[in-house]
Amino acid sequence: MTAVRFHDPLWLLLLLPVIGFSLYAFRRQRRGSVLYSSVDLLRDLPVTWALRVRHCLPWLRMIGLVLIALALMRPQLGREEFRIRTEGIAIEMCIDRSGSMQALDFRIEGEPRNRLTAVKQVFRQFVAGDDRFAGRGDDLVGLVVFGGFADAMCPLTLDHGALLEVLETVRISEPVQDKQGRVINDGLWQEEQATAIGDAIAVAVDRLKDVDAKSRIIVLLSDGENTAGVVAPEEAAEAAHAFGIRIYSIGVGTTGTAPFPARDLFGRNVLQSRPVKLDEETLKALAEQTRGQYFNAQNTEALQQVYAEIDRLEKTETEGRLYTEYGEVFQWLLVPGLACVLLEIWLTCTRFRSLP
Repeated sequence: MTAVRFHDPLWLLLLLPVIGFSLYAFRRQRRGSVLYSSVDLLRDLPVTWALRVRHCLPWLRMIGLVLIALALMRPQLGREEFRIRTEGIAIEMCIDRSGSMQALDFRIEGEPRNRLTAVKQVFRQFVAGDDRFAGRGDDLVGLVVFGGFADAMCPLTLDHGALLEVLETVRISEPVQDKQGRVINDGLWQEEQATAIGDAIAVAVDRLKDVDAKSRIIVLLSDGENTAGVVAPEEAAEAAHAFGIRIYSIGVGTTGTAPFPARDLFGRNVLQSRPVKLDEETLKALAEQTRGQYFNAQNTEALQQVYAEIDRLEKTETEGRLYTEYGEVFQWLLVPGLACVLLEIWLTCTRFRSLP
């Protein structure tokens, strides 16, 4: 709801002398300025528009001064501050962006897509919802991405629109070449091809451990083979269990061979089969250690099981306060107020000038 407030309400006291001055002007107007023995000859004269307007001049002055006094109070227009109390849970999404996520073993609308693209679509459906899923509108959701390093991309938030905008920036690391074709970020690029599942869970636990919610979960989407990081997945899962955080792990892809994008000797984009491995044992162990659940994301039905399980979690009340910036609207009163006063002065000194 829109609301109006006055930033400097003490200027309201200025209305007292304004009203007093206006009453004095009205009384002064009623008294005759020049004494004459008889005005009977003038009573039958027609009342012109000028006479009618002249009686309105004190009103014009009073209205102008009142508007100026209200403008000095600095009225501001905006939306009222209010609180949102909803029933939701705290969810930290962990998305794998390692080199193995380039495998094109997923199809979306009949077209081959890499694992990261599929994971991002699952994320979108899970948070925003679509024609099949209700979405997580009442939940605090955060985002952690990981390759060789884990990075907290977005804090826990109810602003899911901003969260999904951050999601669009998640990319698989690519080599950067100079004009001679040499890779100038080879070291960093090679490190980002690895998968640090344990570090990602540790970062997610750090974000969730101080959240006041009965249900706190980590949704881990990965191909599940930990090859980097300083924290072992089992140690990170133990920390999650200690803080009462559940891990719902989702294995993305299959084990065997999968097509990867590559370039041949002539610089053309081609597909090349490479071995891939989905480490389901690790993902299952993480889920079991924290009393969560493991799912395989090879089809939509598996994702529906994830949503159904999370919906059964005990929910807790989350409070969010929304603030609104008020905009100044004093000019809406000041300009017409000055116009009324100046018009009254101009008319009094010209067309309606009279004897004192």
